[in-house]
Amino acid sequence: MTKELWHLGDQYAGQTIDPATCDPDPFVEVRRWLASAVAHPVPQANAMTVATIDERGRPAARVVLLKEIDAEGFVFYTNYDSRKGHDLAAHPLAALVFWWEPLHRQVRIEGTIEKVEAQMSDEYFASRPRGSQIGAIASPQSQVIESRTALEAMVAKVERTHGDAALPRPSYWGGYRVVPDTIELWQGQQSRLHDRVVYRRAGIHDAWTRERIAP
Repeated sequence: MTKELWHLGDQYAGQTIDPATCDPDPFVEVRRWLASAVAHPVPQANAMTVATIDERGRPAARVVLLKEIDAEGFVFYTNYDSRKGHDLAAHPLAALVFWWEPLHRQVRIEGTIEKVEAQMSDEYFASRPRGSQIGAIASPQSQVIESRTALEAMVAKVERTHGDAALPRPSYWGGYRVVPDTIELWQGQQSRLHDRVVYRRAGIHDAWTRERIAP
């Protein structure tokens, strides 16, 4: 099976990118790339891998959905008591990766993490489908449960408790913002000679630099 994997992989091709033609603000450039992925359309273009580190220094990664790019960073929502929530409490650092295969594009983001404002989490929670709200309240995310039946019983209990009333956001669920200090744009090219443009800044109030790095 190993040798069969040697021959998997496309020859990438796409428009070239260069630091000189990329916007000085990486947020502008990432928004453009995300808009292109949505318009293509790339399925679930806002899906991204989130990598964290636990208290032992062990990395973990999983796919979540980007819900907002605001002036400070990249926002997603989850259970604060989940594994990633505990990881982020121990080490408030994260890396994000978007992979848009039809466009032969990748975006990598690294930075510090912070919880978003409670009002922002409240507003997003209120916008979710009721089933998703119930699931967020009922599920003890990342904890061991006895069975699917046990999970369904937790959901039924929430439904009985709240009836048709509006559902409040639970205190253990809300948003995180990744505040970046490094953002890389990757555009696949022939013969694996990919274009890579990396933006860096020393602090959130410092200017961004951008430069080409080798593939």
